[in-house]
Amino acid sequence: MGGDATTTALLAGALVLVAAVTAVRLSTRLGLPTLLVYLGLGVLLGESGLGVRFDDARLAHDLGFVALVVILVEGGLTTRWADLRRALPRAASLSTVGIGVSVGIVAFAARAILGWDWTLALLLGAVLAPTDAAAVFATLRGLPVRERIVQTLEAESGTNDPLSVILVVGLSTGWHGGGPVAVVADIGYEIAIGALLGVAVGWAGRAYLDRVALPASGLYPLTVIAFAMVAYAGTAYVGGSGFVAVYVAAVVLGNSPLRHRAATLGFAEGLAWLAQIGLFVMLGLLASPGRLGGAVLPALAIGLVLTLVARPLSVLLALAPFRGGWAEKSFVAWAGLRGAVPIVLTTVPLTEGVPRADDLFDVVFVLVAVFTLLHSPTLGVVGRRLRVTTEPRPRDLTLEAAPLGALDADMLHLAIGPRSGLNGAEVWELRLPPKTAVTLVVRDGESFVPDRWTRLRHGDELLVIVPHAQRGAVERRLRRVSRDGPLEGWRRR
Repeated sequence: MGGDATTTALLAGALVLVAAVTAVRLSTRLGLPTLLVYLGLGVLLGESGLGVRFDDARLAHDLGFVALVVILVEGGLTTRWADLRRALPRAASLSTVGIGVSVGIVAFAARAILGWDWTLALLLGAVLAPTDAAAVFATLRGLPVRERIVQTLEAESGTNDPLSVILVVGLSTGWHGGGPVAVVADIGYEIAIGALLGVAVGWAGRAYLDRVALPASGLYPLTVIAFAMVAYAGTAYVGGSGFVAVYVAAVVLGNSPLRHRAATLGFAEGLAWLAQIGLFVMLGLLASPGRLGGAVLPALAIGLVLTLVARPLSVLLALAPFRGGWAEKSFVAWAGLRGAVPIVLTTVPLTEGVPRADDLFDVVFVLVAVFTLLHSPTLGVVGRRLRVTTEPRPRDLTLEAAPLGALDADMLHLAIGPRSGLNGAEVWELRLPPKTAVTLVVRDGESFVPDRWTRLRHGDELLVIVPHAQRGAVERRLRRVSRDGPLEGWRRR
């Protein structure tokens, strides 16, 4: 059978995916941001390279928003509620006060330097205001930076998209004739509805997964992703912020006692990588290299204003009421990474027919490419100079759960890390509830059935059978012992 259009497209897509995955390895070795590699791959495939023509802004807008949703799902699932709760006040201030300050400064610069009208200047400020979740999650989780800084930046990147999306859509459509009061009310409504429905869908997904024993482990990750998508689409359907809803729902689900957690997080991570690859390559295809040369000087000018004026001032004002020295706030200001989000947001005015929207796209595309190349590799150096870095912390304890439906129980898999307080504890000292049993220990590649006097060691892997109703209490107990040692008190819950 000859190769038809579908077969050719499938082959081309698979080869592009293999090239993109290989590029991750190469970019890591060379210290280049993967975003630039994927954008470059898209440009290479495009009209000025191999001749693939893609100029459908509406399709790019739709696919781009779907990709951002997937990236937010992965970020929410891997965000611990305890960390988010501590960082949320700072993140909320950065995502509101900070966004407003940044939009105003960039818009004024675009008006004064580029001579753009106020609508286009404000659109430029709005699309450049949010930091990029994919860039922040990927970069900061590889840097040994103080925990509070990482928590703040990750929470900010997960919460600052909604306001920017609302501003971009409103400016592109003229707010449908509404005045300032109506605009503020609309923003408040979208965010509030998004948060409420995100919590509701997250709790519904948690209850469903807690009560239903699915017949295959691969169905659990699919179900988690499906509930997150329900949060986004359902909220958007009633006029709320789907971005708020999907992130909140993912945080609720990620902080639930998920069965097959490792498989779920691995699946979400793979989807997020696929979304990033597809998104950046598509945006590279959408760009017209012949026009980008004229956008270089405007992009450099606005980029310098954004990096050296707008971002630092927005962080200074937004974090003024909170604790933290100048070094911490300076690093937060420098780590305001931009990525695919600004480029995706420029597809909104393109699809709405805003005058000179092509110029907006070109400036933002060049700005993101140039400043990502200059910005990301310096984070480690800046962090060390500001003395906000820490020693990398090894993982002390990992927990993975799988359901045993016939027994109404769960099987916990524990891996004892090098700094875990479980080292040296005897099995009886764990003081686990009745009907909970440590059934197997794997040590140095050999497995054996422990008794109550077996002493645990670093590197051991344990299988523990626990009644489903007591799983939460057992997990909390094991984590406390891992943190504080076997003398930590046991409270039955």
